[in-house]
Amino acid sequence: MPRFAANLTMMYTEVPFLERFAAAAADGFDAVEFLFPYEFDAQELAQRLRANGLTQALFNMPPGDWAAGERGMACLPGREAEFAAHLETALRYAQATGCLRLHAMAGLVPEGANSARLHATYVANLRLAAARAAPLGITVLIEPLNARDVPGYFLGTQQQAHDVVAEVGAANLRVQMDFYHCQISEGDLTRRLERHFDGVGHIQIAGVPDRHEPDDGEINHPHLFQRLDDLGYAGFVGCEYRPRAGTSAGLGWLRRWREQQQPGSRT
Repeated sequence: MPRFAANLTMMYTEVPFLERFAAAAADGFDAVEFLFPYEFDAQELAQRLRANGLTQALFNMPPGDWAAGERGMACLPGREAEFAAHLETALRYAQATGCLRLHAMAGLVPEGANSARLHATYVANLRLAAARAAPLGITVLIEPLNARDVPGYFLGTQQQAHDVVAEVGAANLRVQMDFYHCQISEGDLTRRLERHFDGVGHIQIAGVPDRHEPDDGEINHPHLFQRLDDLGYAGFVGCEYRPRAGTSAGLGWLRRWREQQQPGSRT
């Protein structure tokens, strides 16, 4: 059965961030993820994880000026030193929290930018990140995002991401496959998952088109959960969605799935 991680950036917003760890644990989650930890003390986050028996599944490297609209800098020429410094910050937080997966956001394509130079910068930065993370047992992830939600993002398709991974050639660089983004951008989720499965390092879910619970919209999530089991997926499935109303009240989809996996529940 997939191991689900509550995304504390989007879920449990009814309470302050540091209280969301306990709220997720109370609902039966044993792992969490979020966008960014950097406004909080790393040791405080580690203590919240320990106190609630939670695993930190994933977070993102610093993205640049998020409030101003930046969405990473890994592909941006001239930002290499900043990328390297942010990488070190992310690795410190990962070590403190026991997090074994870091997402390196690619960035938005500047108007008039040279695509070959962007690509070369991206590959070089990812090689650096993978090399620094490898001795710590940490996997670096890259994630294609859909152009409706994040117009201009450098990385847009599963094939592009897996081609980059192959070019970098690092065993600890993998693709974060978000079913929500992939459905909007490309569709054909089952076949894309099967085709690229060996290079997938993390899964995320949300209903399409509104990014609510995964029992809402056009994706058949139970089918995909079963396919993940059939393929032997041993990683986490991040619940990166915005609850329609209360977070706990909206977890019926998870309760139903868990009940269906109990011995004797299928006839």
